[in-house]
Amino acid sequence: MRTKGYLLKNGTVLTMDSVLGSYRQADVLIDGSRIEQIGPNLHVSEHDYETIDATEMIILPGLVDTHRHVWESLVRTAGTNWSLPVYLQNLYYGGLGSRLRPEDSYIANLLGALEALNSGVTTLLDWSMPYSPEHTDELIRGLQESGMRAVFALGVNGETEYWNRESRLVLSDDVYRVKKQYFASNDQLLTLGLAIRGPEFSHWDTTVKEIGIARELDAVCSMHIGFGNWGATDHSVTRLYEAGLLGSDLNMVHGNKMSADEYRMLADAGASLSVTPEVEMMMGHGYPATGFFMEQGGMPALGVDVVTSTAGEMFTQMKFALQAERARVNEEIIASGNMPGELNVQAAQALEMATTAGARALKLDHRIGQLKPGHEADLIMIRTSDLNVLPVIDPIGAVVQFAQPSNVENVFVAGRAVKRNGQLVGVDLERVRKLALQSREYLAEQYTFTDAGRVVYS
Repeated sequence: MRTKGYLLKNGTVLTMDSVLGSYRQADVLIDGSRIEQIGPNLHVSEHDYETIDATEMIILPGLVDTHRHVWESLVRTAGTNWSLPVYLQNLYYGGLGSRLRPEDSYIANLLGALEALNSGVTTLLDWSMPYSPEHTDELIRGLQESGMRAVFALGVNGETEYWNRESRLVLSDDVYRVKKQYFASNDQLLTLGLAIRGPEFSHWDTTVKEIGIARELDAVCSMHIGFGNWGATDHSVTRLYEAGLLGSDLNMVHGNKMSADEYRMLADAGASLSVTPEVEMMMGHGYPATGFFMEQGGMPALGVDVVTSTAGEMFTQMKFALQAERARVNEEIIASGNMPGELNVQAAQALEMATTAGARALKLDHRIGQLKPGHEADLIMIRTSDLNVLPVIDPIGAVVQFAQPSNVENVFVAGRAVKRNGQLVGVDLERVRKLALQSREYLAEQYTFTDAGRVVYS
C-alpha cells in the first residue's frame, strides 16, 4: 500500500523557527510534500505513513546554497591554486566554459546537483551563463533530473564582453521563452532567477534594464558586487540606492569592500548578501563581509561559489564564515591589549545563514528554511552516532562545527526521499560517472594546464 508520507520518530529537531524552537526528542510528520506536525509522541496509522527511526539523529531544514556555479563540477579540482583573475581567464573570457557542448552542460549540472543533495544541500541558486539556448535547456534538464530545489539564475553568455563595464549587452529575449517553457509557476521545485552582471561588470544602463526584466518576470535578481579592486572604488550599492533600485528581490554576492553605509542600505532595503567565505579568502575577493553586514542589521546568506576550487557542501562554508568573523574581531580585541570573552558570532547564527537566511535571499522563505507545519518538507537527518559527532551536548554546535557530508543519513525535498540510509535514491551513479568522465575527456582534448595553473588551449 502506498503511504501518505513519513513519520520521523524520536529525533533531535532543530526547527529554526523562533516560536517552535528546538526539541531534544520529538517527531516530524510529513504528509505529502509538507510538514503536518512536529512534537513528541505523535501517533498515526502505520498503514498511512512509513516510520523512520530518528533516534541518535538531528533533524533540521535542508541547507540552502545561495550562490554556486553548478556546471563547474565538471572541472572540479582544476582551480585549487587559482586566484580570481586566473579563474576568470581560464573559465570565462572565451575560456573553458565556451568549450562546453550542450550535453556537457547537462551532465555538469546533474553531477553538481547530486553532489549538493548528497551533502544535505536541498536548495541552491545556480548562477549560470549559458552559451546558447540549447545549453540553457540542458542545464535546466540536469537540475530537473536531480530532484533538487533550485533557482536557475540565467545570465548572458560568458564571452569576452561579459566582464566589461562599458558593455551594453543585455539578456537575450530567450529569457522569455525559458520563463514560459520551464517556469510558468513559482510553486514548482525549479524557479527562475536572473544572473546579471551589475554595474561593476556592465554599463549602468544595462544594469537598470536587467533589473527591470527581473521584476517583470518576478525573478530573483543576483549580481556580483562590491569586491576586489572594483568594490573599493565603485560604490555601486550607493548608486543603486540613489536610483531607487534596491529591494528584497536583489541578491548581492560577495560585497567584501563596501562601506558601512552600503551594508546598512542593503539591510534596510531587505536586499540579501551572499557570502562565499572560503573562495573569497582564497581567490582575492577580500575579507568576508559576514560581520560587516551583521553590524548594520543584516543577516548574510552563504554560498559555495566556485566548485572548481572547493567541495560543493555547506558544512565547510558555515565553519569558514564563523571562524573568519570570530578571528577578525578577536584580533581587534587582542590588539587592544585584552583577550576575547564571549565570541561575537554564535554557531546558531551560522546555521541561520545556511537555512532561513538562504531561503529568504531566494524568496523561498514562505516554503522552506524552517521546519514547521505548512512548510514544504525539505529536511535532512544527520547521524550523531558517528565517531566524529558523538557524544552530542550541543546539537547546533554538532551540525555547524563537527558534521560533514558523510554524516548525512537521509535527505528529503518536498517530502520526497532523495537520500536514504546514506545513499542517493533512484540515481544510476555509474551512468552519471560515465557521462561525466566522457565530458571530462572531451574537455581534456581542448586544453592542458601549465605549471602556473593556467589553461593552454589546443
